[in-house]
Amino acid sequence: MLHFALREAARLALGLLGALLLAAALAALGAPHAGRGFMPFMIGWGSVLGSLAQADLGRSAMSGGSVWHELGAHLPLTLGLVGEGFLIALIVGIPIGFLFGAGPARRAASPLVQVISAAPIFVAALALAYLAFHLLHWPVPVGAGEKSGLQLVPHTMAELQAALLPVLAIGLAGAAAAQLALRRGAADTLRQPWRVQLRRMGLTSWDVERAYVVPAVLAALLASLGEVVLALLSAAAVTEWVFRYAGAADLFVKSVALRDWSIAAAILFVFASLTMTAHFVGVCLARLLADPGAPASWR
Repeated sequence: MLHFALREAARLALGLLGALLLAAALAALGAPHAGRGFMPFMIGWGSVLGSLAQADLGRSAMSGGSVWHELGAHLPLTLGLVGEGFLIALIVGIPIGFLFGAGPARRAASPLVQVISAAPIFVAALALAYLAFHLLHWPVPVGAGEKSGLQLVPHTMAELQAALLPVLAIGLAGAAAAQLALRRGAADTLRQPWRVQLRRMGLTSWDVERAYVVPAVLAALLASLGEVVLALLSAAAVTEWVFRYAGAADLFVKSVALRDWSIAAAILFVFASLTMTAHFVGVCLARLLADPGAPASWR
């Protein structure tokens, strides 16, 4: 297990280094004379790397402020939405994944689950907004106008209503990714010959499912943790746009459209780091869960 964790840590370090170099190359597009040829671009890239070594992320072309200030103003909202959406994803995705991953419900409901999972996130967000406005008569911040902030820890019913819709939209996107990972893990586990061999050894079906199948399926979910986080971050970009919230995901889309490469590079690196770190944590936990004797090897 220790060798596995060290190998995955090395892969994480290399991935973060690659993401940093890619972000620096993206930020170099905004350097003076970067579009005049290969050598000016390489000079700009080296200049950006030198600034990064001094923890200087540059300045935003849109606002003129520092990139650090823009990240501090917009990133907490996105991270809060993703964190709360992650909880929704687990609460919804795990039961659905287990329910439709095995048993008689799998064949009947699998096509329906696939259709729902493939629906674009903006469709789900708009559907939630429509239902909330017409059935519950909630004020829904969609349409034209200035983007606003969001209270992730609501203290009033109005703040709760405003926070619930984007969190649900992001959480449902994460739930779709989670249940897909669980169904893949269940399908792979059901094909393994050791299930039949364990029953021949005298274990009941309940004992096999509880002690061996469930941990294997949960390990499959943990191994796909990076995919779940990526789905949440992607959903955050769409959700912030639909509900008019000024988060980092929405800022990334805006910065790319307006060619503010310093902002785009910083947010891209943060999102890539979150995804790769989640994958590292997930595969290590999956290895521990799939191999109950693994902790002894850490000594």
